[in-house]
Amino acid sequence: MADWNKILKEIQDEEFQSPIDTVRKKYIKNLSALTGRNTICYYSGFLTNSDHPDTAINDRDLNGFMTVIHGMDKSKGLDLLLHSPGGEVAATEAIGNYLIKIFGNNIRVFIPQIAMSGGTMLSCIGYEIYMGKHSSIGPIDPQYGGVPAYGVIQEFEQAKEEIISNPNSIPFWQPIIEKYPPTFIGQCYKAIELSSEVVKKWLEDNSMFKDDTKKTQKITKIMNYLNNNEHTKMHSRHIGIDKAQEIGLVVKPLESDDELQDAVLSIHHCFMHTFQNTNAVKIIENQNGISFIMIDGK
Repeated sequence: MADWNKILKEIQDEEFQSPIDTVRKKYIKNLSALTGRNTICYYSGFLTNSDHPDTAINDRDLNGFMTVIHGMDKSKGLDLLLHSPGGEVAATEAIGNYLIKIFGNNIRVFIPQIAMSGGTMLSCIGYEIYMGKHSSIGPIDPQYGGVPAYGVIQEFEQAKEEIISNPNSIPFWQPIIEKYPPTFIGQCYKAIELSSEVVKKWLEDNSMFKDDTKKTQKITKIMNYLNNNEHTKMHSRHIGIDKAQEIGLVVKPLESDDELQDAVLSIHHCFMHTFQNTNAVKIIENQNGISFIMIDGK
């Protein structure tokens, strides 16, 4: 494996005009050559630039996927490398549906480090997911208006119960409930429903449980855990490989194939160096060197 320091030295030694880009593209091409499959990396710079809106999944990303998929041999399938904090549920749905229409059920998803929320949702388009011992997915309970939808609903339900049982509590709850604009709470309910509908359909029709006779029970278990904060407690909860396998997702250890692990983590290190040393906030890139890059300030 080309570790963190080796990648850094290679970038520093590179003589081309854009050494960070050149080295990163080389390792993406290496992975595709190893697997014989198309490779798309969907990487967000949220760990170094968390406040930028484009680090989250949004509708602009679909243009990026269209750009990097153009001209690909679709029959080779897709290996999707995901590193994302999540984002808009509707945008996530559109991206996932688009990738399924292009590559069908021949999609594998790799999570080199973190794919939270919408990133976890998107991982469910794959017939299998690869995670390392250090990798994390997260709950798919959505955020709406920048706040966890479940948190809003629970606060609202608590207010109703206390006001009914003790009308004297109205002065306490009134300023809390008034902070939500009209229809906001209803939209939170709908966001949670949509998140479940999208992932459930992917798991049933296009993904890892397509031909599984016990898929209904397995999918129900997965959804009950991922989209219910009674289990996960908080939207930012990190779920490792052991728990992901326990709840029923088809997850393979990245460490089970040394050559594959080395190739994937080399790419990951390249992207981390890119975000630390450039003003890129998101990169969608394929093995042919085609990139769609969002830049801070644009």
